[in-house]
Amino acid sequence: MVREPAGGPTMRAIVLDRFGGLDVLINTEIPKPLPKPGEVVIRVKGFGINHAEMHMRRGEWAEAAEVSGIECVGIVDACPGGEFPVGAKVAALMGGLGRTINGSYAEYTRVRAENVALVETDLPWDQLAALPETYATAWTCLFRNLNIVAGQTLVIRGATSSFGQAAVKLAVDAGAHVIATTRNRERFGLLEGLDPIADFNPLLQMSSGVNLTFFGSFVFGTEGFPLSDVPLQEIAAKVRDGHLDAAPSHVFSFDQIREAHRVMEAGEAGGKMVVVVD
Repeated sequence: MVREPAGGPTMRAIVLDRFGGLDVLINTEIPKPLPKPGEVVIRVKGFGINHAEMHMRRGEWAEAAEVSGIECVGIVDACPGGEFPVGAKVAALMGGLGRTINGSYAEYTRVRAENVALVETDLPWDQLAALPETYATAWTCLFRNLNIVAGQTLVIRGATSSFGQAAVKLAVDAGAHVIATTRNRERFGLLEGLDPIADFNPLLQMSSGVNLTFFGSFVFGTEGFPLSDVPLQEIAAKVRDGHLDAAPSHVFSFDQIREAHRVMEAGEAGGKMVVVVD
């Protein structure tokens, strides 16, 4: 359990009082995180809902903090090291959020500066909250791992998930030719604009043998890959200008966190779901 000393300012938070079903998500008051050098206290304005948080809630992962949530957008409340100005709009992602340190299911969270990026934009909080985890991960896969360029052909499996949709949109925006797949016929509508491929079964077209591919991976918030390397500001601008459609599929209030998890668990998300913190 990660808690600040009692007696100081408090905040609303959704805490896990144990592992289990929806009823373990408890809306309560806990101490507000205190500023520390090298870290940023963020007033949370919105956050995305992720399957990682469902697995942590169930106790299926080795690590889970009392307050879940691996990403957020909000306003800098305190930054002793001066890495970000107080009042700036920022996004935060990973860096132990929700796993080894208290996460974003709260009015305030504290994050390592390397896991924070400026996102000065006039996008509403619900749209901005749909970007950090999904688009940072998709961008990294496409442009750091694959180094895609215009004219290349790319196959994206699971293209109707929130991550898959982000990857499709970023790849198309970069000028790639995209082949997208989904196993759910009810979600074909999410791939409108892409021509269907009849009788697609690549296993039948592959000769016997082994295809082995190596590629590098990156960890957000390390010295070699701070979150600020991801062009979230540019992505937000493209969303604002209508070049990318990143609207969330569902928007919940802070008090609806259990319903958000229910929809996710039932496979009814249909895209990126977000929570807005008033």
